Amino acid sequence: MPIMKPKNSFTETTLESAAPLDMPVVSVYTDGACIGNPGPGGYGAVLISPQGRKELSGGYRKTTNNRMEITAAIAGLETLKGKCRVDVFSDSEYMVNAVEKGWARRWRATGWMRNAKDKAVNPDLWARLLSLCEAHDVRFIWVRGHAGTKENERCDRLATSAAARKSLPADVVYESQEGTPSPRSNNRPPRLLRP
Repeated sequence: MPIMKPKNSFTETTLESAAPLDMPVVSVYTDGACIGNPGPGGYGAVLISPQGRKELSGGYRKTTNNRMEITAAIAGLETLKGKCRVDVFSDSEYMVNAVEKGWARRWRATGWMRNAKDKAVNPDLWARLLSLCEAHDVRFIWVRGHAGTKENERCDRLATSAAARKSLPADVVYESQEGTPSPRSNNRPPRLLRP
């Protein structure tokens, strides 16, 4: 049965279909870390659902903090089996705002351009993240970093530990663009590592 749902904090409303009640609900906490920026980087994700808890981490030998923040969300969402209702918690205002305020969708719609002159950064990862968001019912929620949020703190430890690992693989897209003023969107995304 359709429900009336507020579109924003003002008076507009839209008619939307209610999500199925049997859709699994998952909380995904994420964080990225970089030793130097750019430098060795890592990501961590903690998934919590009625079925249990799962931790993911991985890293790359040379990347950026923003790439690791986005990669953490991708890793968490790629782990899900079937359509889920997902709350992604992140201390990255950049990532949360890019999804929730529609920036990343706008960048994609304009050929990965932020404006008439500037290309969007990390289009390879944004494309993957947006695709995953379209496969699930996802909401991004900002949490203050290093403020005692248990699962966010755990993700920080996972990401930092991953960044410090020896023999990390290459972030192929980032390293291929190094020295290039703007990223290209046709590069193959880096392979995510799982423990």
